[in-house]
Amino acid sequence: MHPAPSIILFTTLSGLGFGLLAFLGLGMPGATGWVAFAFFAIGFALAGGGLVASTFHLGHPERALKAFTQWRTSWLSREAWTSLATLSVMGLYAIGRVFFDASWQPLGWLGAALSVATVYCTAMIYTSIKAVPRWNTGLTPLHFLTLSAGGGALLAGEVSLAAPLLALAAAVQVLVWMQGDGALARSGTTMASATGLSSGAARAFEPPHTGTNYLLREMVHVVGRKHSRRLRVLALILGYGLPILLLLLPFTHWLGLLAMLTHILGILAARWLFFAEAEHVVGLYYGKR
Repeated sequence: MHPAPSIILFTTLSGLGFGLLAFLGLGMPGATGWVAFAFFAIGFALAGGGLVASTFHLGHPERALKAFTQWRTSWLSREAWTSLATLSVMGLYAIGRVFFDASWQPLGWLGAALSVATVYCTAMIYTSIKAVPRWNTGLTPLHFLTLSAGGGALLAGEVSLAAPLLALAAAVQVLVWMQGDGALARSGTTMASATGLSSGAARAFEPPHTGTNYLLREMVHVVGRKHSRRLRVLALILGYGLPILLLLLPFTHWLGLLAMLTHILGILAARWLFFAEAEHVVGLYYGKR
């Protein structure tokens, strides 16, 4: 599918932001005053910035508030409500930590749980799309959650937790790629079933139309296999391997900052692949195999 920059930024930044807010809600780190303010500011900036970036993918961003109306059936709407609840609760918790040196810990625990719920709802937006077999698996929410946990621990400066959590996220990332590479073939969907013209083998005689359209632009993106492999290696090295290596060295703030920056760059590459490699079954109608 088309890897829109706005959605790549949304899924990358919001996951990091809500991951950091979850650790802050659990009291990690336990700083107060202006140090706590800095951590909360980063968490809110990433989470809020990611949510704002997602609206740029809408055809009518001014109608974004309508996303709150379908919470009974839409994971996007549930994500909107849980993110709003998270930011509200964590805002109150931050006031206590920053201005009153008070933990208000029950609010922190609630905010942490809501942060995890928000990331889960984001993942389920993609998991629930049966027309994209690569996403329609339980590994997708697991991937989002482990990645958010690893990135959140890294941003929170919890070195002892960040390294194993990033290693776990890397293992899940590899499993996601392995499972996804054959997901479309295993789904049993073929050109014949997509067109409904044949119960056996089918091939494209000519395109359905001569011009492009929305479906072709958004859901029939093609990425070269060589580019895909290179980006996977880059994502693993920058997103996981190098940050873990830096965390294993004697800790300094400069090494921590470098680990954070390389992690973000690697996850941006992985998120690009998450969309670019996703094969929507509508592509079969247009002759894509």
